[in-house]
Amino acid sequence: MNQTMNPRRVVIAGCARMLWLLCAALTVPAMAATPATKPTHPTLRVETMDHGAFELLSKRGQWVVINFWATWCAPCLKEIPELAAFDAERKDVDVVGLAYEEIEPAAMREFLAKRPIAYPVAIIDTYKPPADFDIPRGLPMTYLINPSGAVAKRFLGPVTAAELASAITAASAPKSNDD
Repeated sequence: MNQTMNPRRVVIAGCARMLWLLCAALTVPAMAATPATKPTHPTLRVETMDHGAFELLSKRGQWVVINFWATWCAPCLKEIPELAAFDAERKDVDVVGLAYEEIEPAAMREFLAKRPIAYPVAIIDTYKPPADFDIPRGLPMTYLINPSGAVAKRFLGPVTAAELASAITAASAPKSNDD
């Protein structure tokens, strides 16, 4: 093993980690008291930028990946191609991106023109986010919804296609009587 470290790599790695920590440390004060528990089968209906209405209830029977992200969040931008590839390769999965930031639709369209995203994207009101989901305490935040509409897993921070596939496999595995 090489005992000397390239100083440039150390700086780049440190900057990348700092950006992730900044995104993960993002806190948004609650505008009103939130209930102690969220529904096990959340609802979501949003108007997307180019794909019309997205309604979670209409996705029953398949897996859904709900990804809270922002245009300024480097880890969010890094995971978009992986989420798009996962969405394209898995016919049993739908992905939707929820832009959790204060951005005008025209600015989002300009962003999407430069960085196209294959799956539906909606802008979420940061002062009135979807009630059935926790207010993101960091970005990206991803929910995996199972075919019955229940939250199977929540990920805080970047998620990979392999992690999503593993979570689907684990959630789909028959439960033993010993559990």
